Amino acid sequence: MYIHLGGEKIIRAAELVAIFDISIEQSSKLSKQFVTQARKRKDVEVIGEEEAKSIVVTENKVYYSPISSSTLKKRSHHFATT
Repeated sequence: MYIHLGGEKIIRAAELVAIFDISIEQSSKLSKQFVTQARKRKDVEVIGEEEAKSIVVTENKVYYSPISSSTLKKRSHHFATT
């Protein structure tokens, strides 16, 4: 199954590791360090031109998605239960 992250970006549900609200980047020192390291490795992708509302972590990449974390979690939960 696949999960639409916004724009034209779709990932395989099996690759999904975590979904976070964008606010975690400011409130958590650990998450900020994680994203900084991913940027250094060029493993970060910003989806679309809208303001990011969530951070999606997969096995190989970190995505900034314009879709809210609650919507993405609902989508991923839907696939996990089917």
